[in-house]
Amino acid sequence: MSEAQTISSESGVARDLTAFQQNILVILAEEPMYGLAIKRNLESYYGTEVNHGRLYPNLDDLVEMDLVEKSELDKRTNQYELTDDGLQAVLDRFNWMLSKFVTDSERGEMVSELIDAQL
Repeated sequence: MSEAQTISSESGVARDLTAFQQNILVILAEEPMYGLAIKRNLESYYGTEVNHGRLYPNLDDLVEMDLVEKSELDKRTNQYELTDDGLQAVLDRFNWMLSKFVTDSERGEMVSELIDAQL
């Protein structure tokens, strides 16, 4: 893998992904994107430049794991799209995070409010 493996307590393939790779999957959950759009989303999230040498090897790893599908938009531009397994990895991660965070009804309500604000 391109980065150290950091997630170890959740089920499924998501536990083997780095936080950076998880963030790529979450970004692609919104819609298919080309590499530069993914890079811009990550830079917005991190508040700093994301190096091409970090992004593209991680995208290639996600493609190899069948979590992301890569297609050619034109001779210079590739598009990346979440696969069904990639979507499941995102859901597995959310499920694991919620199982740790939602410890009482007050926290459950906090999560419900976050969800309602997105709808």
